[in-house]
Amino acid sequence: MADVSESTTSMELAEPKLPHHLERKWTFWFDNQSKPKQGAAWGSSLKKAYTFDTVEEFWCLYDQIFRPSKFPANADFHCFKAGIEPKWEDPECANGGKWSVTSTRKANLDSMWLETLMALIGEQFDDSDEICGVVASVRQRQDKLALWTKAAPNEAVQVSIGRKWKEIIDFTDKITYTFHDDSKREKLTRSRYTV
Repeated sequence: MADVSESTTSMELAEPKLPHHLERKWTFWFDNQSKPKQGAAWGSSLKKAYTFDTVEEFWCLYDQIFRPSKFPANADFHCFKAGIEPKWEDPECANGGKWSVTSTRKANLDSMWLETLMALIGEQFDDSDEICGVVASVRQRQDKLALWTKAAPNEAVQVSIGRKWKEIIDFTDKITYTFHDDSKREKLTRSRYTV
């Protein structure tokens, strides 16, 4: 006669494991600017790649595709909350700005990108509702990571997000925050906040 605990264990093993759902849906976007079409508007090469809402989908996508070191030069890769396009014109981004970090080493960019993604989907920021998403920009000489937020004029919230992000990506140099409005108007944008 079989032990009850043994039969329960085998029944549990037979049950399919349920996916681990995230707090919200996220979308990966890809923009390859290495071959822009003559006269094409910015964002015309921006393509929605995949929307995910489980831990399992995230890891499958990240492991197979979405590492900055695998991207061609002049490519931008975005991970934004579902429903928000990674454009200044999106209503969620229109009054926002971004924290920016630069890196000359692909390994650093991969590490900071992964840590940022895990913090975003894991809701590690106190002001996570204020965050739109993150952009990895792969360039020949210097790569950039930018964390986009909603309400640029709210200095206290932006500084809190910037400090937390520096801690998450283990970055010791200063990082700066620029308003999207400034970037739209000026070639050389000034930083509004620094942490």
